[in-house]
Amino acid sequence: MKQQLSLYYIFNCVAEAGNISHAAKELYVSQPAISKAISSLEESMNLTLFVRSSRGVKLTEEGVLLYKYTKEAFDILKSGEERMTRIQELGVGHLRIGVSATLCKYVLLPYLNSFLKAYPHIKITIENQSTNHTLKQLENGSLDIGLVAKPKNSKAYNFLSLKAIEDIFVSTSSYLDNLKLREDDTDIFASANIMLLDKENVSRMHIEEYFHEHHIIPSHILEVSNMDLLIEFAKTGLGVACVIKEFVSEELNRGMLMEIPLKNPINKREIGFCYSKNAYLSDSMIKLIKFISKY
Repeated sequence: MKQQLSLYYIFNCVAEAGNISHAAKELYVSQPAISKAISSLEESMNLTLFVRSSRGVKLTEEGVLLYKYTKEAFDILKSGEERMTRIQELGVGHLRIGVSATLCKYVLLPYLNSFLKAYPHIKITIENQSTNHTLKQLENGSLDIGLVAKPKNSKAYNFLSLKAIEDIFVSTSSYLDNLKLREDDTDIFASANIMLLDKENVSRMHIEEYFHEHHIIPSHILEVSNMDLLIEFAKTGLGVACVIKEFVSEELNRGMLMEIPLKNPINKREIGFCYSKNAYLSDSMIKLIKFISKY
């Protein structure tokens, strides 16, 4: 089959031209070479494909049947080539991005907005999930890239840092005033209702390390599934919430929330785009990486 492919192509050209000399000009080869190729194909199939005359060539019944298949095959190949050219010209592609709900809302969306304006034909699929799940999917290749806090084990990944984020504790001033009225203990972690993300969340893990390092054991913990709920619960005066400072800047500026000063500030964390060092970099991925680097 592999050796026959060029013979089928020559056969197809002769069938469409109806003339060996015309086909030879189209293929930029000599007439004897065309005749030899047709004869080789006929011998290999033990069939007569053309009837020759002074006017040119005419397909036999078997030749008509074979031409039906070769035409369909080469038309499909031509469509494939045209499709590939169109994809390259338009920058058509697909990116699968893993990101937590918090980082998606506060960080990823502005990037996507600008990126899709530059590359409108790239399809984006968002996997909204925990950072740990995103890293696992990057390892097995089911995601192209993730927006995450910098992994501790970064040897397996390329990490494009965007910025540092700071975890802080916030509440309403009225909650703190009421807490002072009913509690004698000035230790906020011993007396307040401490609202944290669930234990599988990377932000929660970071705070648990902080608690362990400074021997802090909160007396009352309320676990919440996402950052938006933490912020809303804090704004309604349900307790003290651990949130990312950059994501509550408006509430802090307007006095809706106040930051609670800590004796030992929480170490900042890096967030950025992460992808496996073993990942195949598609044209769409290369475009995104270059875009992130210049953004």
